[in-house]
Amino acid sequence: MWLKKEMKKVDFEKGKTLNIIVATALPMLVAQILNLLYNIVDRIYIARIPVIGTAALGAVGLCFPVVILVTAFTNMYGSGGTPLFSIARGRNDDNEAVGIQNTSFLLLIVTAIVLTIVGELFCPQILTLFGTSQSSMVYALPYLRIYLIGTVFTMIATGMNPFINAQGFSTIGMMTVIVGAAANIVLDPIFIFVLGMGSQGAAIATVISQALSAAYVIRFLFGNKCTHRLHIMSVDEIKKCGPTAQNIIGLGMAAFMTQLTNALVQISCNNVLADVGGDLFVSIMTIVNSARQMMETPLVAITEGASPVVSYNYGSRNFDRVKKSIVIMFALVFSYALVIWLFIRLFPGTVIGIFTSDKGIIDDTIPAFNMYFSTFIFMTFQHIGQVVFKSLGKKVHAMFFSLFRKVVIVVSLTYLLPYVFHMGTDGVFLAEPVSNVVGGLACFVTMLIVVNSLLKKESTIPENITTTPASVIEEECAV
Repeated sequence: MWLKKEMKKVDFEKGKTLNIIVATALPMLVAQILNLLYNIVDRIYIARIPVIGTAALGAVGLCFPVVILVTAFTNMYGSGGTPLFSIARGRNDDNEAVGIQNTSFLLLIVTAIVLTIVGELFCPQILTLFGTSQSSMVYALPYLRIYLIGTVFTMIATGMNPFINAQGFSTIGMMTVIVGAAANIVLDPIFIFVLGMGSQGAAIATVISQALSAAYVIRFLFGNKCTHRLHIMSVDEIKKCGPTAQNIIGLGMAAFMTQLTNALVQISCNNVLADVGGDLFVSIMTIVNSARQMMETPLVAITEGASPVVSYNYGSRNFDRVKKSIVIMFALVFSYALVIWLFIRLFPGTVIGIFTSDKGIIDDTIPAFNMYFSTFIFMTFQHIGQVVFKSLGKKVHAMFFSLFRKVVIVVSLTYLLPYVFHMGTDGVFLAEPVSNVVGGLACFVTMLIVVNSLLKKESTIPENITTTPASVIEEECAV
């Protein structure tokens, strides 16, 4: 009975749009929350290590840019390939869909191997570049070396999971994450406290957990129950996959740049905070970022849950359903953000207390927390705009607004406010809320204009004349 339930597919074309989005987003929400636990649980336990907890937490925070960089490449191939995969499925072009999926898998494997080798060879230099002090290096270096061993598992588990969801198997997608997250929750305290391995134990638990998730993903995608089965590409297929790889990277570049700029922001914040505030404020920023990840996860789940619905129906030229999906996505995301924004404004100490039990750290974090999340609700506009652009294959727009918000606004203000306007650490924490308002609204308004123009143009094209996902990207490049 459970197996039959588990294998039930979501039909992106039939039924009520709200029901379809919810059926996709709910399992994805559970998966995203559990995936978040990989790092959040690590931080919660690390912060509670006797004597060295706060110092170790700040040191692990200095490793975030590397974690983000791995995620950036993962999203490039996962987020780049999945919309093209869904559009191809919407046009009933299964051969192209399978080719896109196989190429994404190849790109993930090759990139994971390269990142692991480079990371292990230059680990100390990378951490020094990120502003790691000698006292923090003692905790950061061992953690990062171990974490990098699991890069291939992380990239397979996270990068190929969207293809499971895009085929309508959202429950399976959720289960792949549950397997790893449950293992991480159990293994973390064992390695950290029982075996006395500290932050290194947290890294070992993460690697083992991601390996289990990756094994589950591979088992399903290579199995007979998968409608679009994955297979290892032959030499001839690899030689011919160049154009497909270019299209995947082209569309995925927006997701890559989003994560890459997140890493750049993190590096900038850590460097400036270490200079104007010291290691304490690096630890505070680690807590703030952890809280943001936790509260932002449902936003990601809802928007990413709606993404294959938008892509599939755009591919099948069901433009009314595309519009409905965007409206429903906005209503769900904005409602959630409003509730969470009110909660964190009223009870900041409660949220901060999840990550540390140190009363002094909580008191020091509250002012920074209140500044950073003062415009949290405006984050919804950026998320919706970015995901819609990606779902429709509008890579140039998605990439531009990612760079505009993170690099032009956040990174610039992170240096200008503390040094030019002499705002100290407050300037670092104020850069993000300013970007939420300016960048978020600019992205959302442009998305509305572009979608309205695009769907009007597409509706004038006769139904017997279709375009392939590849031509969508080529048209974007021409723009």
